[in-house]
Amino acid sequence: MIVLEFKARVKPAQATAINDAIRASQFVRNKALRYWMDNRGVGKYDLNKLCKDLAEEFPFAKKLNSMARQASAERAWSSISRFYDHCKRGIKPVGFPKFKRHSRSVEYKTSGWKLLGPKRIRFTDGFGIGDLRLIGTYDLAHYDESRIKRVCLVRRADGYYVQFCIQAESQVQIEPSQRAIGIDLGFRYFIATSDGRVVEAPPFYRDAEARLKRANRQKSRKFRKGSKPQSKNYHRARSRYARTQLRVSRQRIEWVKGIAHALIQSNDLVAYEALTVEALVHHRHGAQSISDAEWATFCRWLGYFGAKYGKVTVAVPPRYTSQPCPGCGAIVTQALSVRTHRCSYCGYEADRDGQAALNILQLGLNTLGHRGISTLGEMGPLSRLAPA
Repeated sequence: MIVLEFKARVKPAQATAINDAIRASQFVRNKALRYWMDNRGVGKYDLNKLCKDLAEEFPFAKKLNSMARQASAERAWSSISRFYDHCKRGIKPVGFPKFKRHSRSVEYKTSGWKLLGPKRIRFTDGFGIGDLRLIGTYDLAHYDESRIKRVCLVRRADGYYVQFCIQAESQVQIEPSQRAIGIDLGFRYFIATSDGRVVEAPPFYRDAEARLKRANRQKSRKFRKGSKPQSKNYHRARSRYARTQLRVSRQRIEWVKGIAHALIQSNDLVAYEALTVEALVHHRHGAQSISDAEWATFCRWLGYFGAKYGKVTVAVPPRYTSQPCPGCGAIVTQALSVRTHRCSYCGYEADRDGQAALNILQLGLNTLGHRGISTLGEMGPLSRLAPA
């Protein structure tokens, strides 16, 4: 499956209709979640049946396409099944499903929309969204319409976007590099690799922090407590602040995407830490640095590019990866503030992050075949692989 995204040229009336559709989708999802909470033993198909009852009871829910209602219920079930999975595997925090307050998308399946050309789409549900012109460089005419399995309308700070989920092969065959690499994610560097290289993360958020604070102050000055609706000046300031945040987010994502692509292209096996980023961001001293590093996004792109280019990505448990000595295997206990690994048994000395990357690579090679969290990729015999 591949996802193609286009920006949509939207008129004010169409923007209002899209927002109404997003609110209806959020309502169906929250109702499905409440139904699951109130009824023991509810399954996925029970939530799909609930969609029909909601359409009969609420006129605005009936305006939403029937398959879009089912997609909203499936979103609720996705969060429920993830919660069950975390409970079974003992992952903390388990992530109990929450009600959505500010949804930004509505998803259609194979009905409720119709392509009028390679750059134009019509939405046919009861909200009257109508025809949208698509802006982008992708060519939808290359794919048969029957291969489009989902269409998603997304609202962002700088406008509305249309995403197409297309059933298509995205694998690319490239020459094997006969190399393997281990990656340690850290604060001092974004990544340290087992071959002694380090990559420092550009401080995108910290560079934009002054602009963000200024935009936030301007937004706060325009806010009038108890005033409904807020003034147009407030909404302009809020939009300006959101666009600044969006720009920083896109900078980080594009940067980690490039790093992940380069690592997958130049190695046949990539071993990395299966960090639980959701738990780490609660650290009061390192939360901002962790969020700015985009570790979770980096690991997702590693998995995606691994599947695309037929490379192996292995997520290993992060616990105690910096304590074993790569030289003799002895356990060397040291405080987190000590950044140089010195083994008192064999005299091996190295940067702590690089030493952890060597251990991660060894764990990845030892546990190959027991794939970790968020790992993808298939390839042939691996007996010829050797560390870079």
